[in-house]
Formats: sequence, C-alpha cells, structure tokens
Amino acid sequence: MAGSRTYRVRAVVLDKVKLKETDLILTLLSEDGRQVRAVAKGARKPGSRLAARCELFCTADLLLARGRNLDVVSQAELLSAPLGAGATYERLCAASSIAELARYCSYEDSEDPFVYAICERALACAGDASVDEVHLDLVVAAFAFKVLAHLGYRPVLDSCVMCGDGAVSSFSAQAGGLMCASCASGVPGAEQLDANQVSWLRSLLALRFDELAAAPADGPTAAFLLALAHIWAATHLDARLRALEFMLGR
Repeated sequence: MAGSRTYRVRAVVLDKVKLKETDLILTLLSEDGRQVRAVAKGARKPGSRLAARCELFCTADLLLARGRNLDVVSQAELLSAPLGAGATYERLCAASSIAELARYCSYEDSEDPFVYAICERALACAGDASVDEVHLDLVVAAFAFKVLAHLGYRPVLDSCVMCGDGAVSSFSAQAGGLMCASCASGVPGAEQLDANQVSWLRSLLALRFDELAAAPADGPTAAFLLALAHIWAATHLDARLRALEFMLGR
C-alpha cells in the first residue's frame, strides 16, 4: 500500500551486530538484491522468538517498519536454515565467507536479484552434508568469481590478458586474469599455474555449484583456487575480507 509504514521482505541474514543490551542490528540481503539494515528489538532476550528466526545465513520472511535511520523488525518467519542446528566449523567458515562477499557486493539503493539468488544457492551448498571440506573450498571460490564477474570484474581466462597468447601459465589479479610466461615475468605477484589448475579456474565460472560439489577434486588444488579467489575479490572490492582470510588460515 502506497505510503504504508510497514513492508514485507524475503531476505537472507548476512550479519548481525549487538545494539544496547537486548537488541540486534541485522544486515539483510533482500530478494530484489538490495541490502537492508534493520533493528531486531529484544532479539537477545532469553526466549525471544526473533533470535531463532533471524539467525545468521537463514532466509526469513520479515515484516519491517520504516524508521528514521534504521527499519525495525516487527515480525519474522523462518523460511530456511541451510546450516541447521549443528553446523560444523568448516561449514560456518564457508557460510561466513559467502555472507561477507555478499555484503560487499550488495547495496542499499541498488536492486540486483542475481546476488540474492546466487548467495542463497551458495549457502544451501555450504549447508549440504554431502559436500566435504575440499568441495566447500571450491563452492566459496566459485561464488567469489561468479558474483564478482556479475559485477563487472570477470577475469580473462581464455588467453593471456596482455598479449592474447593461448599458452597461459600464470594468474594475476592486478593484470586481470591469466597470463603467458613472457608477460607474467614482468608482473609482480603473478601466481604460476599448471594445466590442471588453469582448467579448474575456468570451471569455477563455467560450472554450477552442484556440478562443482560433485566433481573429483583434491585438497591442495581446492585450497589454491580459494586463495586465488580471495586475492581476486580483495583486489577488486578493495576490501579486507576477514572471513575468507580466516577460512584460508584454518
């Protein structure tokens, strides 16, 4: 209704920060891709219904009241909790990294339904018990490259980003993608890749999350790809991604 002070929104909870003694400030990714910040009053009180319905990484149907600075959560209905009640340390790390990237890739005044859809799907994969630690690394790496590519930061992966040579053997976030050995020699920090790692890097953008989760992969390769994704995202978002750093150091 036009002029109404309340509105409904389906959203993923990306972050929450303590406010005063019993409240929380929630950072939400709405279904239309906008980032919304709202206060959940009393959410930290023992027995509060809002606490369980507005947990991190969950999708909720929320009734929000427009406020002067921040909107206020009036009602909340839990729709999905991808990590469940007994999330493992590895799944929490993966989900935290996905949520952190989604925060940096969404904005209050800009609608982008793709960011919401890919975030929700990536979190579902992070909570899937059949996805092991190696494939969690692949899912997070793929999410980083996919969402950054959508925002316009797509790495050049078909040939050398500088000369166009098809024989590539290095990767540079600063240069913008894969490079041949000759061009890479003049770029500080360029990472050397073997043919298998180049193929995997291309697969991160080409394959869906469920396809990546089912593909045979080894731990060192997955960890290396995650490190490349971290460098790519940190460089182009110009941000320190603490959850990804923690995931890499676990």
